[in-house]
Amino acid sequence: MTSTSAVSSALAPYGWDEAWADAFAPYEADGLLPGRVVRVDRGQCDVVTPVGTVRADTEFVVPRDPMKVVCTGDWVAVDPEGDPRYVRTCLPRRTAFVRSTSSKRSEGQVLAANVDHAVVAVSLAVELDLGRVERFLALAWESGAQPVVVLTKADLVPDPATLAHLVQDVETSAPGVPVLTVSALHGDGLDVLVALVGSGTSVLLGQSGAGKSTLANALVGTDVMVVQAARDVDGKGRHTTTTRNLLALPTGGVLIDTPGLRGVGLFDAESGVGQVFAEIEELAARCRFHDCSHASEPGCAVRSAVDSGELPVRRLESYHKLLRENQWIVAKTDARLRAEIKRDWKRKGAEGRAAMEAKRGRWK
Repeated sequence: MTSTSAVSSALAPYGWDEAWADAFAPYEADGLLPGRVVRVDRGQCDVVTPVGTVRADTEFVVPRDPMKVVCTGDWVAVDPEGDPRYVRTCLPRRTAFVRSTSSKRSEGQVLAANVDHAVVAVSLAVELDLGRVERFLALAWESGAQPVVVLTKADLVPDPATLAHLVQDVETSAPGVPVLTVSALHGDGLDVLVALVGSGTSVLLGQSGAGKSTLANALVGTDVMVVQAARDVDGKGRHTTTTRNLLALPTGGVLIDTPGLRGVGLFDAESGVGQVFAEIEELAARCRFHDCSHASEPGCAVRSAVDSGELPVRRLESYHKLLRENQWIVAKTDARLRAEIKRDWKRKGAEGRAAMEAKRGRWK
């Protein structure tokens, strides 16, 4: 039996604390070994344990629900010995970063578990896509982690005024979120990021070509991730990272590096969307009607803010888009919500037809 002090000494760098020890206590009594999943592939995973990193099979925890599949960042109970070893159970997750799958079914895919900071890497080598930033942030807030946006390749924007303008654009799209500029190539801005991720677990997210692998290498202090050049045409890169890897940082904390994400579909992220668009939610509370759609209703505080220039129209359009997408995902598994959406479509269709008939009547 591994002593409590040995467990703490071996696993503390990976985030082990008293709360995890308490959650693991029943499995310790069964003679199982605690560990954190640092990599998953093909039904097996690498688990860092008090006796070193072991390879374990996930056969005993293959649930019907894909949200409960073993994931990088999970804390698990594994067989103390044997060939092969097995993961016997996962401890309850504190947080989980989830996106919708490409499946036609309404399913979520957990990208990383037990995350404290969600670092969204955005390349300055290409034109900013603020809508995509907002989408990442919605998922990050929904996960329970604190998001941070890192604008990478800042050395490609040598003009301070231009760089400040880009930062301001992102800050407007990311209320309550730190926005950092970093040049991993030259080390600029890394000290601030290192301090931010120096405790807890951080997950590194972004598109291929965003500079995640270069950033991971800079944070770890060695070339642990392969780096490939992005295309000059669109700034996109190939998937240099093909699995999610959990890496201990020399300055404290751990980092989960993820493959570049081409698709970041929302998955039941209504509260996350609300946090990304906090200023719209605050304005909506002042609308005359509690169910205002912010389209053409009288007394709409949101539309008034758009008309006055207080609220950019792009922000409102992005808000509507993400809410509709999230509603559609949730409706796939909620018959009541599907019925409500159909009724709403019929009502709006009838209103549209009535408006057209009224116009025709005036034309005659």
